[in-house]
Amino acid sequence: MTVACADVGGINLAQGVCDTDPPHPVVEAAIQAIRDGHNIYVRLDGIAALREAIAQKLASFNGIEADPNANVLVTSGATGALHAAIMATLDPGDECIVFEPFYGYHTASLASQRVKPAIVSLAPPDWTLDLDRLRAAITPRTRGLILNTPANPSGKVFDRTELEAIAELAIEHDLFVFTDEIYEYFLYDGERHISLATLPGMAERTITLSGFSKTFSVTGWRLGYLTASERWIPAIGYFHDLLYVCAPSPLQHGAAAGLLQLPQRFYHELSVEYQEKRDSFCAALARAGMTPSIPTGAYYVLADASRIEGANSKAKARQLLADTGLAAVAGSAFFGSDADGCNRGENLLRFCFAKKDADLAEACRRLDEYRQR
Repeated sequence: MTVACADVGGINLAQGVCDTDPPHPVVEAAIQAIRDGHNIYVRLDGIAALREAIAQKLASFNGIEADPNANVLVTSGATGALHAAIMATLDPGDECIVFEPFYGYHTASLASQRVKPAIVSLAPPDWTLDLDRLRAAITPRTRGLILNTPANPSGKVFDRTELEAIAELAIEHDLFVFTDEIYEYFLYDGERHISLATLPGMAERTITLSGFSKTFSVTGWRLGYLTASERWIPAIGYFHDLLYVCAPSPLQHGAAAGLLQLPQRFYHELSVEYQEKRDSFCAALARAGMTPSIPTGAYYVLADASRIEGANSKAKARQLLADTGLAAVAGSAFFGSDADGCNRGENLLRFCFAKKDADLAEACRRLDEYRQR
């Protein structure tokens, strides 16, 4: 859809590129690092300044105590972190729980290692967790669970009650839990982010993934990290080194500067700014007859595409692009099929509202024009 959108000069609300401006200290520190000659390989776990800054951030924001020399690994994006973690902990033939709607990179990363994704559907419109459904999905081959909170594409933020229930099952069945928390600062309506690793009995079995792509608007830098028990870090680091050698050296200096120099109000203002974007865009979707499922986190929204012509969500996405110049992702990308082979996302589209204000305003204007048709 990004390519198709570019072909017509449209507004890309499909890919989560987050094209807002990065914070000044982050950019300037990366540029200075290049000028200072930080352009060669670094330790496979990342530069010391960044690992130490990550450990400080984990302690202050997440409540996770991490030794920067034993529990932190700087990675080539959160996707690189997940891929290396799967390689290090799961075997071909294992099963891993994934909540639906899911992020395609999660299921694809599992499948690429011949690990079977076991899909557990959340109930719309609030994407609530059915514990009986989760429990029924666990088999003797289940070895892991992927938890994305706040979630892409639904914007769901798992609450403490849900997390405690997941933790209880993970302990009971001796599961690894991979928690993708990259949208941890994008919280709305008073929601609070809770890291699963902070719950009793979960530090040893939880691999916490995050990164800087979203918070600092540097998706193209491919810079993430994970924290885990010192039991797992050496193996995960080995596979990450095998795949990527190391994360981009000068950009690590930029991320370290962001963590160390940006005040706490930056993160508060980020949440406020994106809630305003969410509210204006969801209101425009509703006016256009595309009822949104209001997200309480992340910066995506799933919307009802029933009014758009097309046999399936891919066709509907193409039709909307032709009619309005607005690109969205087909809902089928985030759902599996039911017992009859029907994909559960065929009447949904996913939009990304991480856009500059002028572009988002124009998108809303086009949706208002579209509702007249």
